[in-house]
Amino acid sequence: MDSVLVLTAGAPLRDEAAEAAAQALAGAGAHVARPRRLAAEAVEIGFDGPRAPALSAARAAFSADPIDVNALAAARREKRLLISDMDSTVITVECIDEIAAHAGIGARVAAITERAMRGELDFEAALDERVGLLTGFAVTDLQAVYDERVTLTQGARALVEGMNARGALTALISGGFDFFTERVAAAAGFARHRANRLLAENGRLTGAVARPILGREAKRETLFTLAAEIGAGPEDALALGDGANDLGMIGAAGLGVAWRAKPAVAAAADARIDHADLTAVLRLQGVPANGFG
Repeated sequence: MDSVLVLTAGAPLRDEAAEAAAQALAGAGAHVARPRRLAAEAVEIGFDGPRAPALSAARAAFSADPIDVNALAAARREKRLLISDMDSTVITVECIDEIAAHAGIGARVAAITERAMRGELDFEAALDERVGLLTGFAVTDLQAVYDERVTLTQGARALVEGMNARGALTALISGGFDFFTERVAAAAGFARHRANRLLAENGRLTGAVARPILGREAKRETLFTLAAEIGAGPEDALALGDGANDLGMIGAAGLGVAWRAKPAVAAAADARIDHADLTAVLRLQGVPANGFG
């Protein structure tokens, strides 16, 4: 079978879901294999035939259900590099918005963040504008923001540990701030992390970010650099993200995954996850629940 359809959900999938998916694939002219259960919440079905019409038919069959439906090439599904965004992906919040909320200017900063994530604003300009509003924020309060407001997304640690256990390199690459990536990478188990650095003087933020700013192109270039480091190509990489800043690495990766993403990002990705937790990223690669994660 040259393709595989993967169903993932936030709750156990009944066998009837797999049967409905197989029927949808067959109705689109595909030759269909027997379903394989990857986890209580995940099933895959191998098939031969044009992938786009098969995927459209399967998604139409589940249009009213909280089930993620993705179709991928069967070859080289398991990736050797995981490169992931942090804010609203591996963690449930946008750190800059949480700093702003702590400082009492949350609404002003969050509005800029939302527009930047949709791709309506230049990332670097939007970052400079938001950080400028944080001038004078006490560096010591960053730890309080982390402790009180930052939470790992469900399935994040299992995803990273699963990839690590299977020999992949895992990297957290964020357009946010290294104060947070350092802590989140340790909490989730990432081997590497990279992000922007907030500048401070006398214990308070200056309202500036160190140059060069890590944005969309830097994320993409980091993917190529890390892949080369392990003797792999971009086709061996999995990129995970949710915003416009992630489009470069999602487009370059062998498997680009949109996590509860803005429409433009979901449309550009190879797969999109809107309902399941982050362990669904392992299932997309054919890793079963008993195969680490």
